[in-house]
This record gives sequence, C-alpha cells and structure tokens, in this order.
Amino acid sequence: MQSEVAQIQAVVLCGGSGTRLWPLSRQSLPKQFVPLIAGKSLLQATFERVAGLAPGGTVWTVANSEHRFLVRDCAEAAGTKVRSILEPVGRNTAAAMAAAALNADPEQLLLFLPADHHVPDAAHFCQTVTEGAEAAKQGAIVTFGITPSQPHTGYGYIQIQPSSEEKAKPVIRFVEKPDAATAMSYLAEGSYFWNAGIFLVKAKTLIEALEQHASDILEAVSKAVQAQHADGDFLHLDEAAFAGCRSESIDYAVLEKHANIVMVPFSGAWSDVGSWNAVADLASADANDNRVIGHGTAHQAKSTYIHAPHRPVVALGTENLLIIDTPDAVLVAAQSHAEDVKTVVADLEKAKIPQATEHRHAARPWGEYDCIDEGQRFKVKRITVKPGASLSLQRHHHRAEHWIVVKGTARVTCGEESFLLSENQSTYIPLGTMHRLENPGTIPLEMIEVQSGSYLGEDDIERFDDTYGRHE
Repeated sequence: MQSEVAQIQAVVLCGGSGTRLWPLSRQSLPKQFVPLIAGKSLLQATFERVAGLAPGGTVWTVANSEHRFLVRDCAEAAGTKVRSILEPVGRNTAAAMAAAALNADPEQLLLFLPADHHVPDAAHFCQTVTEGAEAAKQGAIVTFGITPSQPHTGYGYIQIQPSSEEKAKPVIRFVEKPDAATAMSYLAEGSYFWNAGIFLVKAKTLIEALEQHASDILEAVSKAVQAQHADGDFLHLDEAAFAGCRSESIDYAVLEKHANIVMVPFSGAWSDVGSWNAVADLASADANDNRVIGHGTAHQAKSTYIHAPHRPVVALGTENLLIIDTPDAVLVAAQSHAEDVKTVVADLEKAKIPQATEHRHAARPWGEYDCIDEGQRFKVKRITVKPGASLSLQRHHHRAEHWIVVKGTARVTCGEESFLLSENQSTYIPLGTMHRLENPGTIPLEMIEVQSGSYLGEDDIERFDDTYGRHE
C-alpha cells in the first residue's frame, strides 16, 4: 500500500474567485485563501488533507500568478512543501490540468483536486483516493463521486453502472445541475453521485485525452510550458502562449467525450463551500436553528446565519437570513437568494465600486496591511511586517509618508540614511525619496503609516530592489 500511495502526486487547483462568498471572498483574496473554518483557510485544510497521500512530499498547485504568495503562506501554515505552476491569466481547469501533466513524468499518477472544498475526514478521503489508483495505472481517468445526502440542485451529477463489482465503476454520463424534481429522481434511482471535480489520472493518459478531444488547448499549453521559467519553487508559464489558450473546463473539453472513465464513490462528509448557505451548514445551530460566528447575537430570530468576526452584529426578529459583516462591506440576503450573490458582485463591478473586488485588508509576501481610514489627500494604514521580512526599495512620485512604530523594531532606509526605530518612535519619508522598511527582529513589526499627497493609489510605486521578484 505504501509504495502505491507514494506514486500519487497531489495537484491542487487554486483558481476561481469565489464571488458567491462575497463580501468575505473577493478577487484580491478568493475564498480558498480566507480563514473560513476554525481559523483555517480552505487551501490550508486541503494541504493538510493530502499530506496523508505522500507524507513529507511536495504538493503541486496551479494558481494565478497574483496569488502566488498567498499560496505560499497557506503552505507554510500547513507545514507543507509546495511547488506552484503559475498562470498569468485564468483559463479554466482543462488548461490548468494540462500544465501540470506536461510538467510531470508521463507515468506519474496525478490527483487533481480543488483548493476550496471542505472534507473533514482526511483519512477516509486518502483511502478512497488509493482505491482508484489501480484503474488510473491501467489508463482510466478516475473521478470521485460524492454519495448524495439530499436532492441537491446546486451540483452536477455522475451516473455510473451500479452493477459493476469493481470499486472503480464505469461512468455512463455526466449531467448538469438538475431541477428539484430531477434531483429527487436521481436520489431515488441510486446510481447518481455528486460531481466533486476530483480526478486521479496518469499524466500520459491525460495528455493523450487532451490530444484526442481538445488538441488546441494542449498545443497552446505546451508552448506555454516550453517557454516557462523557474523562480525558486514557482514555475511561471509563458504569458503570451498561455493567454492564447481558450478557456474551458475539463468536463466539457474531455470528460463528456472520453470513453474510459470510472468513478470511485466517496461516502464521507463533503462540501464545495459554494455559497453562504453551504458555509452556514458547517456551523453549529442553536435551538432556533440560528448559526452565529464571531460577535453576532440572534434575538427572537430563526434560521439566521451571522458571520461577524470584527464587531457586534445583532439580528432581531429575523428569519431565513444570511448576514455577513466585514470592515468595509455588509451582505444581508435571504437564504433563498444565496446563489444570486455572484450576480450582485458583477453589478457592483460594472458600477466600479472597489469593494466588489478589493479588500480593505491586503496580504503581501512580507506581511499585510489594513487601510483603516482615508479621505481627500490622506490615507492611514496599519502595517504588519513578518520577522526577517522587508518591503521593496522604492519611491513614490505623488505622496509622502509618516511611519510610527507600534510594536517591534523597524530598520528604515531613507535616502542615504539607515537607522532603527523602536516602539513609539517615528520618521518621515519625503515625496520622491528612495526608502525601504525592514523587520530585523524576531516578532512581527506593527506600525501606522500616514500617507499624504495628490494621489494615493497602490500603483504609485517605483521599485528598485525586491526580495520577492516583483517589478509591478
């Protein structure tokens, strides 16, 4: 069993914006990176779950280039070694899986799984995966179907041949999300399973299937892989070649056309955490079916979910509501309209409302910042720098900055000077002056930055040297 397990390479697909979980999930910080369940992100939990397949091994990811440092942070939190294939633009799962297969040994078994699913029983998950290994070795594409617990209309389904005695059962067809009556019939029939979008396949098998059914995708991704460049544990796909690839899911590009596909049932608890209703289902309910996370209070309320990690939020006399509070945006929605959040976000984007895509709080490879106030010609940030980390050597053309150390020690470069600041000390960075902030200590550096000037956008940065290879 151990030799079989060791041949499986986990590849976590980290794309997707998770707009149905707005305002917590946004383009700048999609749901897989948000601390959503028990203080952990879904990606961190995914890393921890697949650790049982190859203890101590490296997990691969395919992620958007802009999120590469978020992936690294989640991997560090999980104690996982990670190798990231970076997409310059999103091109859906067929292209992402092709990029991983082309970077692997042809005989390697690859387990493709989404970054944003919740599977609490990791041991059962890993055991189910290994049950599909033999079929994958023999050249089948193995998928894993979730045993349905209810007639769900939000999932696609997989129909199998139930008479098969093999653990990996032949797939008859993939079907789209059904209406309620059809979903009920699927549940009663017994040969339909929820499509979790998890696949185990030999790299060579996937490449051959793409060549047969989506040769243009394979050709474009092959060019992007041939011209890719490495940066430590990051593999940057060639931008021009990858951008020329059409965007299509692996389901449409390959699976609905391919012959040799089998499915292994997974009977454990599973959620794609695809809506706020799904998130609410993961929380414990009180006697009135209220679910409260953080500082929420449900008074004379029924079936109300409150997500309030930052401040008191009170629901009085409500019923069947979702209330999601963040520092800069609030969602109040009927549970029956949870699937429509994505449409609302699209409308906010069209209206150019920045909260549609950007958080007040932003993660950076050196730490994070929170924009706590701003107005005409000023902005105030709370900045946290990791021990040993440093910001780029940079300058601004439209703003000056005042820095006040709240906690820890800062090493400041300002023009030709370099000096240390301790708690309660401050300094001034004049407009146009080259500067850098570093944390030479062993605890996080916390400071307040006050910006003033005619333009305070994040793109007013001219970098001269950066530890993390950023040029933008």
